[in-house]
Amino acid sequence: MLKSIACYLLVSVFVLFALQSNGQSKLKEAKPYKVLTSGKQLTIKSEKMIQHVMLWTTNGDRVVEQKDINEKSIVVNVPINRKTFFLMVGLENGKVYTEQIGLP
Repeated sequence: MLKSIACYLLVSVFVLFALQSNGQSKLKEAKPYKVLTSGKQLTIKSEKMIQHVMLWTTNGDRVVEQKDINEKSIVVNVPINRKTFFLMVGLENGKVYTEQIGLP
């Protein structure tokens, strides 16, 4: 009898823990920068200093890499014709953001 109660309590605690961890919504942090596109040109404007930027294709080919930028705004010219890229922006506080972007 005690074994069945202990087993029931253990299972109940496990289920409650699982439901609680899945039920919590993760708030998405707002990006501290904006990306503007114009043709084959990207303009990245940030609230914080931009340290580095990398742009690569969906195939994994690195297209642009700029380091030691130390500016709040940067213009990047995209040298190839593709519609979809991945962008990585590293800021002065050490945070790195990645996103998929599309060009016209």
